Amino acid sequence: MRNKIDYGIDLGTTNSVIARMENGVPTIKRSDTLKDTFPSCIHFNKKKDVIVGDAAYNTMKNDNARALKTFETGKTNTFIEFKRTMGTTHKYESSNMGRSFTSEELSAEILKTLKSVVKDENINSIVITVPAKFLNPQNEATKEAAKLLGFKHIELLQEPVAAATAYGLGSKSKDGFWLVFDIGGGTFDAALIKAEEGILAVKDTDGDNWLGGKNLDEAIVDQIIIPNLQQNYAIDSVLEDTDKKEILRNAVKFFAEEAKIQLSFKDSHNILSNLGDLPFEDDNGDEPEIDVSVTQKDMENVVAPIFQKAIDITKELLKRNNLKGSDLGALILVGGPTYSPILRRMLKEQITDKVDTSVDPMTVVAKGAALFASTISVSDEVKETTRDKTKLQLDIKYEATTVELDEMVNLKVLKEKTTGTFPEKIYADVVRFDGLWSSGKKLIGEKATIVDVLLVEGRSNSFEINVYDESGNKLECQPHQFSILQGIGGLDKMQVLPYNIGIGKYFQEFEEDRFACVKGLEKNKSIPVTGVRNGLKTRSAIRPGMVKDVIRIPIYQGDYNSEGTTPSLNNLVNELIITGETMPALLPEGSDVDITIKVDGSQLMKFTAYFPLLNHTEELEIEIKQTPPPSEEFLSKEISKAKRTAQKVNADDVSRRLEELETQLENEGVTADGKLKIQDGLRKELLKLDSAEKVAEWPKVEQELKDAFFELEDLIEKIKINGDDEDLNMDKIETHIQEYKKTIEQIIKDKNIKQAKELTRDINSFKFQLVSELTDNAQDAQFVKQLSNEFSSIKWKDANKARQLLNQCLQLANDGKTKAIRPILFQVIELMHDDEKRKDTLV
Repeated sequence: MRNKIDYGIDLGTTNSVIARMENGVPTIKRSDTLKDTFPSCIHFNKKKDVIVGDAAYNTMKNDNARALKTFETGKTNTFIEFKRTMGTTHKYESSNMGRSFTSEELSAEILKTLKSVVKDENINSIVITVPAKFLNPQNEATKEAAKLLGFKHIELLQEPVAAATAYGLGSKSKDGFWLVFDIGGGTFDAALIKAEEGILAVKDTDGDNWLGGKNLDEAIVDQIIIPNLQQNYAIDSVLEDTDKKEILRNAVKFFAEEAKIQLSFKDSHNILSNLGDLPFEDDNGDEPEIDVSVTQKDMENVVAPIFQKAIDITKELLKRNNLKGSDLGALILVGGPTYSPILRRMLKEQITDKVDTSVDPMTVVAKGAALFASTISVSDEVKETTRDKTKLQLDIKYEATTVELDEMVNLKVLKEKTTGTFPEKIYADVVRFDGLWSSGKKLIGEKATIVDVLLVEGRSNSFEINVYDESGNKLECQPHQFSILQGIGGLDKMQVLPYNIGIGKYFQEFEEDRFACVKGLEKNKSIPVTGVRNGLKTRSAIRPGMVKDVIRIPIYQGDYNSEGTTPSLNNLVNELIITGETMPALLPEGSDVDITIKVDGSQLMKFTAYFPLLNHTEELEIEIKQTPPPSEEFLSKEISKAKRTAQKVNADDVSRRLEELETQLENEGVTADGKLKIQDGLRKELLKLDSAEKVAEWPKVEQELKDAFFELEDLIEKIKINGDDEDLNMDKIETHIQEYKKTIEQIIKDKNIKQAKELTRDINSFKFQLVSELTDNAQDAQFVKQLSNEFSSIKWKDANKARQLLNQCLQLANDGKTKAIRPILFQVIELMHDDEKRKDTLV
């Protein structure tokens, strides 16, 4: 029985790795092919067997080539890179199995294979790494995959934290800033780590869930291989059909991958297909072949823009933390693409020359996960199911990480967990892994005995516990070993929130819902963590027992500067609904609401809402909402709409990026992965437009206010010139004008959009009133006719009553009784529905 989890898995987009702590050393458990890494690839054959890893990957090449013969879609039985659709409803159809699979189910098969390489024990507890920028649905899906396999205790660990743990333990430098640059098969993470005397802390993270080696392969396909085929063969009919084009892209992707790997170590590479590799005929009846020589320069032209995106994210990360590349003690490379000499040169030129290649980019995350796992206690549930009560049960308490060279360990006997008879006097000898230190035999019992252990510097120290009776006979015990990481600390606080966590809240000054961060749940707060937002208020009354009376609290994850943004442009976790059904009494409009959100170490959440007036609490589990990939049609419309907005606010950079997204949609819009990537890119551009529109809103509102006031002044001047002022109370009007002037000055000083809009409406209403008095309310009659003409396009609360009242107004206008119209007109306006101003969110 293990005291700590000790196992770590790097569940990657293209490759996965498992590591275990053995005698204080994180050890990679190799596959049957004696490789450190397994391709994250699954094949279902006609016998309904599940094939995982290298065999599946090799089969995929043949599968994709065969698909070229008929260009028939939906017949694939080999899957890879499904990590990129984790947390969505997308499913992968297997014709051989006669069913479809979720990303979680496919990931569970990868985990099963990784678990199977450990022959000497059954694993119930595991640490699985995830990208730092994974959203809550993706984290939940990862845990679900592990649960499907039967793991009882699952901890998620951010990949940069795992890498920093492995690097930090062996690093001679224990102070300064490090930057983990982790570009894997499908995702990119950058994490800024601060080390102080070996105590590690994550200061900030950033990344892109849609940037990785997959993007490099696709770029090589689209910019080198397919143009070469197009130059030498008549394949326009294939390229013009999106489904056929995607089948061709998949078939030649292996050549792109090979070229990428070869050019990591060579100056040039010849991409050459064999006869039968591309088994289809072009428009002229010829079977295409690939034969193209690629140099480092050719490759750089293709992949450098993709690497540049990762470097730009890294630069921005450093900039907002007031750091330069020269301030870094090390830039730690993680992930297969970091082998690229092109990337390494770019990093040295643009970030720092302190690019550290001392760790294996392919295995450092798994090793770090195992090290981290060695600090996490196995859950009580797992302990009870794996406990051998015939062995003497021990309780061992100690600090799992330390920067000191000695540490206190508490040992005690758990007799209530042990069956059988054991001697009254029991002695324990704690022996270090290298045999060069032992505690000597110490009497232990049901009360804790303190043992001071001596540690070897800069590594994980494993200790064996040997238990004896008074005569020196050895007794079996559980657990019989433990380990302490010497040289680093702070691991329990290293995981941080990658996003702000907030709610959609009504902002009165803007007259709309916007994102509001929950205090304590700001980006980069250590997890687990609790956040609160007190003093929120209801916007409508909630009656007891009424299901239709609703408080809606949408929970979002938002990036930097998300405060005050349009909620829908952030990432929705889920929408919580509280109704009158559970309220013990009437909750009036304007009642206080205090909310609390607790986030655990895997970023999963629990929610509490407290209503002080009723002394009532609502506790809700925040279930993670999975969403389907968007359709091509939806993305196309949204991009077109965004382009119009960008043009309106002169956002040229956004316009250029939207053009790129349109091109991406043409190339990749047929796949779920492609559509999700484009959706994320579009969301980021819409956030920029949202910010630009909000910046541009005040000048527009200010001008509307000034125009309304100047028009009022012009109207009064005309009234005086025409001699109509005798019919009006001009003293009262002049007082109004002076009050307006004073209020306008203050509003412009404060740039208060809400007050500006309200005052503009008030000025226009006053202007309307003046004109009505001078024209015997002719404007009221005109407005009635307009409402009557547009009646069918207006949404009414009670259309029949509205029609009846309008008919009365029309009759009064025909009879010349215009002064009697206004009271009835007010009733008509009250019957108009305002859909856009829902009152179910909090304020």
